[in-house]
Amino acid sequence: MSLPEMHHVPEPRYLPEIHDVGEGDSEIKRQISAFMRGFTVETTPGTAAKTPDYRAPLYPGTKVAVTFLPGSDFADTLATAKRLRAEGFEPLPHLAARSFPSTPAFEEGVARLVEEAGVEEVIVLAGAVPTPLGPFDSSLALLETGVLDHYGIRRIGVAGHPEGSPDIRDEDVAAALAWKNAFAARSDAELYIVTQFCFEAAPIIAWDRRIRAEGNRLPIRIGLPGLATLKTLLNHARNCGIGPSMTFLLKQARNVTKLMTLNAPDRLTMELARYQASDPDCGITGVHMYPLGGLRKTAAWSYAVSEGDFTLKPDGQGFTVNRPID
Repeated sequence: MSLPEMHHVPEPRYLPEIHDVGEGDSEIKRQISAFMRGFTVETTPGTAAKTPDYRAPLYPGTKVAVTFLPGSDFADTLATAKRLRAEGFEPLPHLAARSFPSTPAFEEGVARLVEEAGVEEVIVLAGAVPTPLGPFDSSLALLETGVLDHYGIRRIGVAGHPEGSPDIRDEDVAAALAWKNAFAARSDAELYIVTQFCFEAAPIIAWDRRIRAEGNRLPIRIGLPGLATLKTLLNHARNCGIGPSMTFLLKQARNVTKLMTLNAPDRLTMELARYQASDPDCGITGVHMYPLGGLRKTAAWSYAVSEGDFTLKPDGQGFTVNRPID
């Protein structure tokens, strides 16, 4: 498959300070709330075992992604999806290609998700298993089976890499994204991109503009880090191979006293909200929250922002939510 013609895409200009834009605070807050509204959040079967009731931290109807981690049993992902449905949520189970031992196992897993958990939306990933356990070495291989269309899956999330992938060459990432766009045109399901978390807006904006110029038409649900200490964020970033924006964390880490300070992605959220509101070609249409410091804190913060219950900082460098989080 040939790649779309490459175009030069200018680097995003520095985002102006929020009070230099001539907008009233109410309009700025509206942009931020609109950006966060309808956010999705992630959980793991391990977190499920420690969560007595998801209705405590989450509002009814929230879409919750369920991980299928390397070395885990897909039965745990299925059980968590069933529980979320029973408690009033929309489960978005991960389907990790390299962790399925066979085609029948994959088809049975999808069938049970649909029949037992009412699943209509999934997130398809390659998975972090170095050697595939079965015939699937990529998310593309899962999509090609036609199983998801056969069982009536209506929406499919696929991976996006704003800062590149530590395991995949850039040209292969570009080829895969072109393939996913082509697949979307022939699938009965709606496809969208969901990304790993990042810490700075500039690399995200540059990536969105570049892939748009290269032909991407899939909407993007951008990954944001939830509330966590700087130490926790650094550990997760290293484990996940986060790229250029990790320097943002490393600069803060020079101040040892900040390592245990609770960090919120308020400035990142504000800058991406401004980008979405000001650029009609922006491909970012939603937010996916990674609760790195715990589901309860991240959910409380995210709902507060989506409901406009926050105050802009005087220096224009972010905002603080008004309701208690801890």
